[in-house]
Amino acid sequence: MKAMVLAAGEGTRLRPLTLNCPKPMLPLAGRPLLEYTLEWLRRHGIVNVAINLHHRPEAIIDHFGDGKAFDVRITYSLEETILGTAGGVRKLQSYFDGTFVVVYGDVLTNLDLTALVGFHRHKEALATMTLYQVDNPWECGIVELDGEGRISRFVEKPPRERVFSRLANAGVYVLEPMALDFIPADSLYDFGRDLFPDLVVKGLPVYGYPIAEYLIDVGTPAKYRQAETDLLTGRVR
Repeated sequence: MKAMVLAAGEGTRLRPLTLNCPKPMLPLAGRPLLEYTLEWLRRHGIVNVAINLHHRPEAIIDHFGDGKAFDVRITYSLEETILGTAGGVRKLQSYFDGTFVVVYGDVLTNLDLTALVGFHRHKEALATMTLYQVDNPWECGIVELDGEGRISRFVEKPPRERVFSRLANAGVYVLEPMALDFIPADSLYDFGRDLFPDLVVKGLPVYGYPIAEYLIDVGTPAKYRQAETDLLTGRVR
């Protein structure tokens, strides 16, 4: 199985920390966030990893190289123009030859990826999205599930008065290669804003997987400090 880490973003919410450093390279307990992500993937048997790059790409390439020193094999995809979360994966369509995992580069988690993939396969899903409970659903992509765990509604950042759920997109997906056929080539296209709503409207098998394990989006100064504290205190390993 293969995975893709989305690492092309500019990390604007974390400026000035990210002016000269891509967000996945920000240090947490003395190590880049991306090292934790690669270790997590490797623990679940995934050693073939693609990483898309745009902002300060040399920082990631110089640190990780081909991945051999970290017991993985890395394929890089340089985006001269940002393609969005889904568009960046679509660019590497030929790389994915079976069920694969996508994880946002600012996610720190210890979720059971093996169990997630097992759920995805059991449901014969086209796409499976991890979900967690949030206190600010108007700032997230939120979902409604049917009794079988299938996503019946997905809305990206709804107005406060239209919030219908606190189950939000957690930024870890399992996908079948066929899902990439629904993404236009060489276009700005997003999983939350574009692809998932389209798949749900089309009635295709998209499932949600609520998680109880640790997961944090290290995308704001407050969350960055929290992740650092959680690592130093042993809340997450």
